[in-house]
Amino acid sequence: MKILILGAGQVGSSLAQNLASEANDITVVDTDDLALAQLQDRLDIRTIIGRASHPHVLRRAGAEDADMVIAVTNSDETNMVACQVTWTLFRTPTKIGRVREAEYLAHPALFGNEALPIDVRISPEQLVTEYVQRLIEHPGALQVLDFAGGKVQLVAVKAYYGGPLVGHELSTLKQHMPGVETRVAAIFRRGQPIIPEGTTVIEADDEVFFIAARGDIRSVMGEMRRLDKPNKRVVIAGGGNIGRRLAGALEDRYQVKLIDHNRRRSSDLAEELGRSIVLLGDAADEELLLEENIEYTDVFCALTNDDEANILSAMLAKRLGARKVMALINRASYVDLVESGEIDIAISPQQATIGSLLAHVRRGDVVVVHSLRRGAAEAIEAVAHGDPRSSKVVGRQVGELKLPPGTTIGAMVRGEQVLVAHHDTVIESGDHVILFLVDKRNIPEVERMFQVPVTFL
Repeated sequence: MKILILGAGQVGSSLAQNLASEANDITVVDTDDLALAQLQDRLDIRTIIGRASHPHVLRRAGAEDADMVIAVTNSDETNMVACQVTWTLFRTPTKIGRVREAEYLAHPALFGNEALPIDVRISPEQLVTEYVQRLIEHPGALQVLDFAGGKVQLVAVKAYYGGPLVGHELSTLKQHMPGVETRVAAIFRRGQPIIPEGTTVIEADDEVFFIAARGDIRSVMGEMRRLDKPNKRVVIAGGGNIGRRLAGALEDRYQVKLIDHNRRRSSDLAEELGRSIVLLGDAADEELLLEENIEYTDVFCALTNDDEANILSAMLAKRLGARKVMALINRASYVDLVESGEIDIAISPQQATIGSLLAHVRRGDVVVVHSLRRGAAEAIEAVAHGDPRSSKVVGRQVGELKLPPGTTIGAMVRGEQVLVAHHDTVIESGDHVILFLVDKRNIPEVERMFQVPVTFL
């Protein structure tokens, strides 16, 4: 597939890295020649220096025969104009644009081929807000990912000493939890993937990815670790787009305090947020945190635009007694570094955004993609089409499928019914199949399994 990526920032660079390893023809456009040179040193891609919305730059980049343009520059306006230009002049089939400003997103009539021709709008702030919200709703989880409109969730937890299943084989899970259907999709032990078998024994400190219907998630988490108490008190550092949205989403169910250093923004937030307490101050001010009873806080979320400020305020909050701390971190090299210390969860906006973008790049009917473990692994939701003659999966038992190494089928959604995958489960046309891949290099093979001949469609 020939793809133009407009913008070599954090999201554009991460996306280029993900797609270049999958035999796509990638061209990246940016005005920053140094950023492009660094990308070209690492990846087998083309780069073009210039403004992403200018017709002659897009023509040089190959917009005339591109299959897709993904506009992820730091400017909403540049992204929108670039999508308009590629459609009007080059009739590029698929246009994806990053639009962050809520004022634009509030008017859906702006978007469409008769107005601004953006087929898919990506809002990183909204994606990160939803990601953090799910983590707050599931205390103890390292990652919570939705499939099939939220009917099924994939949850990552760290197995602790004393968890009922720790030290036991996976085959005993059914005895521990009669009536609850779940499947362990993957285990990471000391950073290395283990493909789960019935005889696999869960060890303390394993990172366990399991899949289950939404209503069963808490029960399964209780098998891996002592369940944390439900969260009640949340402190948010930073009143920007993400902090403001998160406070608005949580304030009806949680006690929310939001700290921001900007006087005017704090005043606006105090008027906008009905139940949240808005505090003017520095989230890394020890005296302020102690005054606000940080030791009784269940979750501290550092969500400013400054990585270093987020790391420092989260570490301070943890040292002063906050039960769980999260920090928004843009720089990929910081993420692993901080999670091995006092910070419980490092939130990567790029990873949250890239999964949403990849769903539109994947071949076959792939409707959801979640990038996992800094992009090394992936969970996808693919729809099975066809019949036993035209499809490699329809009408076959899960145990019969020749899946690539390191690939497991965790569950299927058939209408409103959630089916946890077993050896003898038969896939039917229309099933939403949720797969976990520990090695992204096998994605093209999985995509081919879910493709059907054009004549069938």
